Amino acid sequence: MTQRSRWPRRGLGIVVAAAASAAAVALGGCSPDAATPTLTWYINPDNGGQARIAEACTDEAGGAYRISTSLLPNDAPGQREQLVRRLASEDSSIDIMSLDPVYVAEMAHADYLAPVPAQYEEEFTSGVIASSVESSTRRDELVAAPFWANTQLLWYRKSVAEAAGLDMSRPVTWDQVIDAAAGQGKRVSVQGIRAESLTVWLNALIESAGGHIVSNPDADSPDAVDLGLNSDAGRDAAAIMAKIGEAGVGGPQLSNQDENGSMLEFQSDDGGFMVNWPFVYAATKASVDEGALDAAVLDDMGWALYPRVDADTESRPPLGGINLGVGAFSEHRDLAFDAVQCIRTPEHQSEYFLTDGNAPSNLAAFDDPEVQREFPAAAEIAESLRISAPRPLTPYYNEVTGGVQKTWHPVTAADPETTPAASATLILEILRGERLL
Repeated sequence: MTQRSRWPRRGLGIVVAAAASAAAVALGGCSPDAATPTLTWYINPDNGGQARIAEACTDEAGGAYRISTSLLPNDAPGQREQLVRRLASEDSSIDIMSLDPVYVAEMAHADYLAPVPAQYEEEFTSGVIASSVESSTRRDELVAAPFWANTQLLWYRKSVAEAAGLDMSRPVTWDQVIDAAAGQGKRVSVQGIRAESLTVWLNALIESAGGHIVSNPDADSPDAVDLGLNSDAGRDAAAIMAKIGEAGVGGPQLSNQDENGSMLEFQSDDGGFMVNWPFVYAATKASVDEGALDAAVLDDMGWALYPRVDADTESRPPLGGINLGVGAFSEHRDLAFDAVQCIRTPEHQSEYFLTDGNAPSNLAAFDDPEVQREFPAAAEIAESLRISAPRPLTPYYNEVTGGVQKTWHPVTAADPETTPAASATLILEILRGERLL
């Protein structure tokens, strides 16, 4: 393994320029000759961590292969579009790809992914977060390898929670959080923008209420998809969104607020509670270190598991991250899986967590003492990942999330009596070809 680099750990989507410059170059370890196979790994933007892992695995391959990296677009839909277009033309240059978990089912359904050989199945799943394994599986067949994972926590201002009398060492509900913020004129920072982050939030609410957006993700045809939106869980989700609007705790920017906007609101004097990915801690610390933010904000920052919908039912926080797929048309599939085995070792996963802030999918990586020192919330992140739920693992996810974003936005207009049913109707019409997004 290469020496651990001390790069700043910032949030997903905050810094990509460094990744672009680092990932655009072909990486080689020991100056392999022209006969050495080159594996191309299509990576999502980060702070350069995947490029450094590629370099380390090239070194560890001892000349058997080298790994070069090619940078995908910044957003997940753009990444999907580029990969689908190239795989549809049977592009043999795609050896390894970093896939958002929501697109694994679509890729596998189209036969764009090489199934994981039996010799790697135990290693790729043993000790790995269950939801990451689930998101790498299609019809009981492992079609990708969990690499890194992501989840959301409930972040809170200690002073606000204390003043509200909330015991944050115990699970709290959305109603408690909203009432606590409203009682003190503070905000509950969520992602209400018409984008993928809205689907992330809705899915977590519905899963936490015991339901599913898609009831039969294994359905092989769009007209066979069953939706669970128009259900008690869907109505519970709409009620929480509506209450945030009615209580006035969402703020004036709620309908356009993404993850970074939520963080900035939370850091302001209006900050009270926030659901967001772990990058917010490193980003807040970096702002304090740079002198752009008062240290009192970081000192007042606490974290807990995702809020519950029902007090007696464990929450199901969002699952994010990246799974590694091997292209079905690669000329070096065997070597590619060997490279994937190297890329996703617990050591490389913990290193990636330290340099880029992206949490491991392998729980053993959380045992790294340096991870525990650098990430005070590591234990809560690991527990959140343990109970997390993926978004619908359906080949038709693109249509589902598009329909969700169209019918649940703005979230302040969510109505338990009408929104879940209207959303289900639109999505089914889209799936049947009766409507367009």
